[in-house]
Amino acid sequence: MATARIARISRKTHETDIQVEINLDGTGAYDVSTGIGFLDHMIEQFSRHSLIDITCKIVGDLHVDQHHTTEDSAIAIGQCISEALGDKAGIGRYGQAYSPMDEALARVALDISGRPWLVWKASFSQPRLGEMDTELFEHWFQSIAQAVGITLHIECLYGQNNHHIIEGIFKGFARAMRQAVEPDLRKGGAIPSTKGILGKGGLNG
Repeated sequence: MATARIARISRKTHETDIQVEINLDGTGAYDVSTGIGFLDHMIEQFSRHSLIDITCKIVGDLHVDQHHTTEDSAIAIGQCISEALGDKAGIGRYGQAYSPMDEALARVALDISGRPWLVWKASFSQPRLGEMDTELFEHWFQSIAQAVGITLHIECLYGQNNHHIIEGIFKGFARAMRQAVEPDLRKGGAIPSTKGILGKGGLNG
């Protein structure tokens, strides 16, 4: 029987108190509570469409602002994904998706390479969605790319409605991650690199 690809993190700092658990081979079940309603909604979309089960509970310093809670949610989820992937033997490694959301179209391509990098080509016409600062979306993806070790390219090809733009991006990221983390039976358990090794993420903030 294959080893379960499950990881848990519990971390408490002066800024956030976090408990995260993920199962890469789940069904898209989620239990998310960050204190930021719109962020909850986006992490739930990521879980449902990636089929990665996610429990994410955060009590953060929202009396200061949303930055630490948003950043730490991405770091903790990313660290769990990295831990659950182990040496990444047998995974697809690459993923890509076009994600339409009404009038908006997002494109996401990624490589679980161990070389964290974010290319972000999306913008918003309003400062907040719900109670969430829209400038923090890019930072969430930067943080998860660092924590997992993903080369991640995200573009909004077109769109007008800010909610549709970011939801399309999260769903595209989810579908691309599903492709990348799923086992590729033709690889026979080999690490998908001519180097024979893939690095881990590098963000421990």
